[in-house]
Amino acid sequence: MQAGLAQRRFGAYIPPPVQPTILIVDDEKHTREGLRASLEDSFDVYIAPDTAGALAVLESEQVDLMLTDLRLGGDDGMVLIEKALARAHPPIVIMMTAYGGVDTAVEAMKRGAYDFVTKPLNIDRLEILIRRALRSRHVEKEVVELKQKVETKYGLEKLIGHSPLMEEVFDTVKQVAPSRAAVLITGESGTGKELVAQAIHALSGRAKEKFVAVHMAAFSAQLLESELFGHEKGAFTGATERRIGRFEQANGGTLFLDEIGEIDKNTQVKLLRVLGEERSFERVGGNAPLKVDVRLVAATNRDIEEMVGKGEFRDDLYFRLSVIRIHMPPLRKRTEDVPLIAHHYLRVAAEENGKPVREMTTDAMELLERYPWPGNIRELRGAIERAVVMAGGAKITVRDLPQSVRDGASMIPTSVAGLKLPAFSKPGQHLNLQETEQRMIIRALDECGGNVTKAARVLGLSRRTLHRRLKEFRAAETADHATTATAAPAHSSPNGR
Repeated sequence: MQAGLAQRRFGAYIPPPVQPTILIVDDEKHTREGLRASLEDSFDVYIAPDTAGALAVLESEQVDLMLTDLRLGGDDGMVLIEKALARAHPPIVIMMTAYGGVDTAVEAMKRGAYDFVTKPLNIDRLEILIRRALRSRHVEKEVVELKQKVETKYGLEKLIGHSPLMEEVFDTVKQVAPSRAAVLITGESGTGKELVAQAIHALSGRAKEKFVAVHMAAFSAQLLESELFGHEKGAFTGATERRIGRFEQANGGTLFLDEIGEIDKNTQVKLLRVLGEERSFERVGGNAPLKVDVRLVAATNRDIEEMVGKGEFRDDLYFRLSVIRIHMPPLRKRTEDVPLIAHHYLRVAAEENGKPVREMTTDAMELLERYPWPGNIRELRGAIERAVVMAGGAKITVRDLPQSVRDGASMIPTSVAGLKLPAFSKPGQHLNLQETEQRMIIRALDECGGNVTKAARVLGLSRRTLHRRLKEFRAAETADHATTATAAPAHSSPNGR
C-alpha cells in the first residue's frame, strides 16, 4: 500500500503532495517494493502489479511519471504505454526491461516512451533519469504557459466582446489567420482594426517573425515610397546612406498598412507589383529587384469600393488587397459589449494610474451604454481613463465621466422623441395589440426619464428589442403623417383641388 494511503487510515489530515508523483508497475513484488523504498524519500510513489492496477491508479491520481516493466505477467507493457499516453493528462513514461536492445528501445520510443532502462537497475542513474524527465516536463509546461500569455497579450483576447457581430469577427480571424491570403479590414476610426491585424499575425504561422505597422497617412508620397521600399544611398537629397524599407523589415512576417485609402496612384502601382506573382520591388534609386515573403494586412476607414468607382483607387489593387474582408462594427451597433470593454479599460487605467478604483455605479454604466460613442473604442478608453483619474473612491460615478459623454447620453434617443401615447380609435373602443404595446413602452420610458436601458429592464425586453420597437413606432407615425398630409388638400380646397 502506498505510504500516503496508509497514513490516511489513521485519520490524520494529509495535505496535497508537493513532491512529483511516480507510479511503478512491475509484476515482480520484490522489484516494485525495492524501487518504492529507494524512491519514496524523494517522490510520492504508487505501485501496481499489472496493467489493470496501473490504470486504476492513473484513473484516481494525477501521476507525473510512470516507470513500467516491459513484461507484466500476461500483459504487454507496450499496451500500457499506449493507454497511459492516451489520457487527457498523460504521465511521462520510462520503460524497464531485462530484454534490452536497440529494437526494444526504438519500439518504446515510437509508442511515446521518454526513455528506457535495462535490468538490473542502477538506482542512482535511474533517479537522475527520472529527475531529468520531470525537469523536461516542467520546461514544456512553462513554454505552454508562456505561449498562452503571449496569445493573451497579442491574440484574440485583446479584442473584447461577446456580441454576434464580434463573434463573427472572431470566427473569421481564426479561419484566415493560418493562411497567407491578404486581408482588408474596414471600419470607422477607433474600432480596433490594428488589434485585428495583430491577432491575425499572432494566430498565424508567422507569429515568431516581425509584425510591422505603417500608418500611411503620416507620410508624404515621396517619403512613403522610401518608408515602404527603402532607398539607396544618394537616391535623393539627404539620402546619405542606404535605408531598409518596411517590406524588407517584415520579411517572413506580417506587414500592416493602416489607412490604405490615403495613398496616391504612384504608390498604388508599386504596391500592386509587390503583391503580384513575383512579389518583388526595387528600393528608391536602385534597379536590383528584391523579393520578400510578407503577409499583407491593410485597413481603412474609407469606403474603398466607392473610391474604386470614382477612379481614386485602382480596382486591381483593391482586389489584391481584399481577398478576405473583415468589417469592424462601430461601438454603437454592439452596445452589449460596452460593459465588458469599460471594465477592461477600468482595470488597465487603475493599474497604470495607481488608483484603487475597482468598479462603477449602475447609473454610470447605464450612461455609458446610452452614449453613441462616435469615437468608438478609442473614445471609450479615454473616457474611462479620465473617470478613473477623477474618481474620489473605489467606484466611478456619473460625475467622474467626461461632460461630453454625460451630455450626449442624457439626450432622449431620436427614436423616442416626439412619440405620443396612442389614443383610442373611437370612443368606447379598446386599443389593439400594437397600440397597447406602444402605450406601455412610452409610459415606461416616461417613468424612467427616457432611460432606454431602465425601461427595457422594466418591460422585460432587451435594449436592442426596445430600440427596434421604437423605430417601428416612429416609422408608423411617419407613414400616418404622410398619408394625412396627402389627403388634406382634397378636403380643404373649396374648388376640389
